Amino acid sequence: MTKQLLCTLAGLWLALAPVTGQTAPAVPASAKSPLATLQATQVKEVETPTSALDAQLFYQLLIGELSAGAGEPGPAVSLILDAAQKTKDVQLYQRATELALQSRSGEAALQAARAWKQAYPKSIDASRYMLQILLALNRVTESAEPLKALLDLTPIMERPQTLVAVPRLYARVGDKKLAALVAEEALAAYFSQAGTAAPAWTMAGRLRLAAGDMVGAMEAARSGHVADAQAEGPIIVALDLMDPKRPQAEALVRKYFASATAPTPELRMAYVRSLLNAERFQHALTQLQSLTQTMPEFAQGWLVFGSLQLQEKQNALAEASLKRFIDLAEKQTPSEDITRGLSQAFFALAQIAEQRKDLAGADAWLKRIESPEGLMQAQMRRATLLGQQGKLPAGIQLIRELPELKEGDARSKLMAEVTLLKEFKQYPQAYALVAQAITQSPDDLELIYEHAMTAEKLGLLDEMEQLLRRVISLKPDFHAAYNALGYSLADRNVRLPEAKELIQKAVAFAPTDPFIRDSLGWVEFRLGNQAEALRLLESAFKDRPDAEIAAHLGEVLWRMGQRERAQAIWNEGKQLNPANETLLETIKRLRGKI
Repeated sequence: MTKQLLCTLAGLWLALAPVTGQTAPAVPASAKSPLATLQATQVKEVETPTSALDAQLFYQLLIGELSAGAGEPGPAVSLILDAAQKTKDVQLYQRATELALQSRSGEAALQAARAWKQAYPKSIDASRYMLQILLALNRVTESAEPLKALLDLTPIMERPQTLVAVPRLYARVGDKKLAALVAEEALAAYFSQAGTAAPAWTMAGRLRLAAGDMVGAMEAARSGHVADAQAEGPIIVALDLMDPKRPQAEALVRKYFASATAPTPELRMAYVRSLLNAERFQHALTQLQSLTQTMPEFAQGWLVFGSLQLQEKQNALAEASLKRFIDLAEKQTPSEDITRGLSQAFFALAQIAEQRKDLAGADAWLKRIESPEGLMQAQMRRATLLGQQGKLPAGIQLIRELPELKEGDARSKLMAEVTLLKEFKQYPQAYALVAQAITQSPDDLELIYEHAMTAEKLGLLDEMEQLLRRVISLKPDFHAAYNALGYSLADRNVRLPEAKELIQKAVAFAPTDPFIRDSLGWVEFRLGNQAEALRLLESAFKDRPDAEIAAHLGEVLWRMGQRERAQAIWNEGKQLNPANETLLETIKRLRGKI
């Protein structure tokens, strides 16, 4: 007999020993099923064992546990469930239910849970198990009764939290509309009670969102807000609904912040994230300014505020905000989130220092980065700073000295060194380094692609094409290879129909990539389709302001006679990257023909 089995039987012996004038203990929290998602307070089960653990019953349990250990869950569940019904013991009901679940026998688990519920109608755990099993079996309609029982048995003070958690229980149900209908009908009484109306409408909003019912979800958010104007749940639903097509969602959010007594900073940050996702940066700045004024000790607000100010080129304000974040964060208990936040702030401050030509200051900020995921990027940037000072070998050495703490770090270091060499136009060294790496990993597509791009820089165009076609043959959906080859042909103004076909294949694999759209616009320009080229390039530049896209867009505008607008686009490109070779060459070439 195994030690685990002996321990199990010893526990059962103690649980089933004759008890006079006492109640059996409630199931401890640690014994709950790993499937449990609702953490409601345990309701004490009142039962009196009606059968002592005599020799025959002990033998029955022994056989049941031996059957379970031997991989025969059917007899084990049957024997232990029978013992549970004889003794009325909660632990045995739970044991039978979980054995059935472990054996993936949903019907047997449901039978055991129902027997448990029948023996103890007021058992919150029995209701929870029944609900979860029915949903796992996708018997959504039958889940109404145990769901209602679960909420009815939950202590009054915990019902709001339990209601809000209901959508997680139905998350894996296939028919989301049916899930919303069943849950709302089962819990109808809670929509009209003062203490649960807002959480109930929040639940309904989440279920309707999952079902794709945006109109219904908006109605739920509005009803929840009417029920309790201070409740956050309905506003969170409204935030998820924010879209230019649904202005009423943001109107509800704004109404809440205008009247709420004490909105949490986390909720205001959620609003900021929605604004950032919609690229409404000025509105986000306004919200962050309000947040940092009303809650100046909320560190995360200063970090996002500073990062956004930097993006908007408000460097002095960004520097002050980021330093404020650092002061607050360093007073908090260290955590992964704090470390990541500090790394983000140090990177941003290094960028500000570098922009004002304070390379020593930038290096000092980068040295403070400690997060493992940020260390490689920090050292890469420090190496670049050394390169800018004419100390490229020292920069390369800095990368090579990075510790290799996990699988893939060696490859990351190699690619970082290649990137550094290319940035300072050391193309022969970069080419040789990649070629050497390929001898050790001949089928590494990323390395082959990088080899092709380095070959192009050296003017080895036939080799570049050969390498890119090899990438495509090994991975036909490698869209970057199609784009690189097509763009190379278009830029050289050769084999233009083939170039367009290659780029169109890249678009098919990555239709939202603005750089691929830029390539397609460029080949259309080469083919003489100026109007289509302009449409594509304007769209690409809008989605991703980039110096190279600015070069192409400006040239198309220039050729179409829109020279003032072309000059404005080029100036914007120079602000983005004043050293971009394509942009500088384009401006020099075209201005020379004035």
